[in-house]
Amino acid sequence: MADRPGGVARMIRDEALIPLATPSDEAWLREQASVITDPGELLAGLGLSRAELPEALRAAADFPLRVPRGYAARMRAGDPCDPLLRQVLASGEELREVPGYRADPLAEADHTPVPGILHKYHGRVLLVVTGACAVHCRYCFRRHFPYQSHLPTAARLDEALAWLAARDDIEEVILSGGDPLSLTDRKLGQLLARLAALPHLKRLRVHSRLPVVIDSRITPALVDLLGDPRWQSVLVLHANHAQELTPALRDGVRALQAAGVMVLNQAVLLRGVNDTLAAQEALSLALFAHGVLPYYLHQLDQVAGAAHFAVPDAEALALHAALRARLPGYLLPALVRELPGDCSKTPLAALHHETPGTLSHLQASPD
Repeated sequence: MADRPGGVARMIRDEALIPLATPSDEAWLREQASVITDPGELLAGLGLSRAELPEALRAAADFPLRVPRGYAARMRAGDPCDPLLRQVLASGEELREVPGYRADPLAEADHTPVPGILHKYHGRVLLVVTGACAVHCRYCFRRHFPYQSHLPTAARLDEALAWLAARDDIEEVILSGGDPLSLTDRKLGQLLARLAALPHLKRLRVHSRLPVVIDSRITPALVDLLGDPRWQSVLVLHANHAQELTPALRDGVRALQAAGVMVLNQAVLLRGVNDTLAAQEALSLALFAHGVLPYYLHQLDQVAGAAHFAVPDAEALALHAALRARLPGYLLPALVRELPGDCSKTPLAALHHETPGTLSHLQASPD
């Protein structure tokens, strides 16, 4: 997710923020280390034409390609429109400058009281714990984020925790990045122990795509950490398509739930990936079959390089209304947009002065 992820990854290793693997970490760390970074290799492995390779290489020079091999194995060979491939393959479309699309679409720089802390919403803060990700999603709203200024060196982490200690109005800490689960269980445990020492922190939330793209990430040690009774813990996964979900992920989610961890999902509405009723319905049903509740469906953040994924608001609202008519309410994610400076996510219908009950094309939900 970083502006120069390869460099960030090297910085993390140099600073020992990701320590040597323990036995329970070995499988997923091997997968995280053995990734596809060459667009030509990805295309060749799927039996696809290399006609678009020159532009893909140009785009990857700005935001490197990174795809776990197990995730690539879920892609359909010979299909250039595969929804998983489209999320990760660098494209010449990223090189177009589009008005309104910028490096910091959510103005996060305006909400950083100390390095590593993002404080936008009442009662909760986001803590950037790493710049590393197992996969580089081409639509990532932090693809230009200045991780070099926020990486949690020992001094910066001390400063962030001191800021948290002085803010007894903060009850929830959200671990983000990068991907916080790219830290080993040992390193994550050290961080959580320090956070748990702050008595006003009651809830822990972890936002991660890693268990979706590397389904061995949910280790017994991770289950123990997130299931610690000192916390009310929530893991928010990021899956955009039913094809991303695996039996191993389902087993991991069940273990987390048995330990008392709530597991939710947030997705991004993406042109050519999940912008059909069939894709959205299949995703919600597959998530529930894996023990995960749909939480948010985000409209695309207007980050530079991602305009080709955008779905117009009117189309998104119509799709969401059709989905409401197909699913029970507990499987319907909230369709939202995040606006810079707002105190919460905003329902897309509210931005258009509509409510679900007044949308002319809405049918009653079969709750």
